[in-house]
Amino acid sequence: MITIKSEREIGIMKEAGRITALAHKAVKEAIRPGVSTKELDKIAYDVITSHGAIPSFLNYHGYPASICASINEVVIHGIPSEDIILKDGDIISIDIGACYKGYHGDCAKTHLVGSVNEERRQLVKVTQQSLFEGLKYARPNNRLSDISHAIEKYVKSYGYSVVQSFTGHGIGNKMHEDPSIPNFGEPGRGPILKKGMTLAIEPMVNIGTHKVRVLEDDWTVITQDRKESAHYEHTIVITDDGYEILTKFEGEEFNV
Repeated sequence: MITIKSEREIGIMKEAGRITALAHKAVKEAIRPGVSTKELDKIAYDVITSHGAIPSFLNYHGYPASICASINEVVIHGIPSEDIILKDGDIISIDIGACYKGYHGDCAKTHLVGSVNEERRQLVKVTQQSLFEGLKYARPNNRLSDISHAIEKYVKSYGYSVVQSFTGHGIGNKMHEDPSIPNFGEPGRGPILKKGMTLAIEPMVNIGTHKVRVLEDDWTVITQDRKESAHYEHTIVITDDGYEILTKFEGEEFNV
C-alpha cells in the first residue's frame, strides 16, 4: 500500500533529508586518493548522529555500516573497509540514509576520485542527468512508469544500460515502502502519482550489460561483465504541481 504523507510527516522527512545531504557534503569533501572507505563511513556516521539522527543503513537487515561505498564495477551495497583504499581515477558511489524522529531520508551520488578518464566521467554525468530526466515526470496524475521510462530512454540514448534487478522505492517511516520504482519500462503504467507520495528515485547505470551478481558477502553487487557502474538517488515528495527534493541542504545547487 502506498502511503500519503501528512504535512507533519513531510516536515520531519525534510529534516531527515537535510541531515542526509549534510553527510553527503562532508563525505564528498573527504574523497581523494589514499582515503579508505571506512574513513568515509565514520565521517557520515559522525555527521548523522551529531544532528540527532541515526544512520538508516546501520544494522538494517544486518548491514554492518552507515553508508554504502561502491567503487567502479560495484553497483550498490559496497561495504566500507579499512582495506579498501581510493585510487586516482576511481569513481565511487556513496549511498547514505538518515532516520530522524522515525522517518528516513535516502540519497546516493557518484563521485570522481582524482583524475578520472572521460569514459567514466560521462557515465557519472549521464547517470546524474537521467535522475532529473525522470523527475520531469514526477507530478500529480502522471503514472509511476512515466518516470521509469524517461530514465531508461535517456540512459539508452548513450548506449548504457539500467540495472533491472534493483529499483527505487517508496520511503517514509520505513526505509523501503511501496511502490517499487524500476528504472525501465513502458510509460503510462503503474500507480497514479498523488500529492504527498514520498519516493526514492535511484537510477543505477552500467557502461555494459545490465546484468549483475551478488558477491559471497551477500551484500556487494557488481556488474556481471565487471564494467563500471554509477548511481544517483534523491528522496522526493510529490507536490501540487510537481515534486520537491527532500535530500538537500539550504543553498545546495544541483550540477545537472
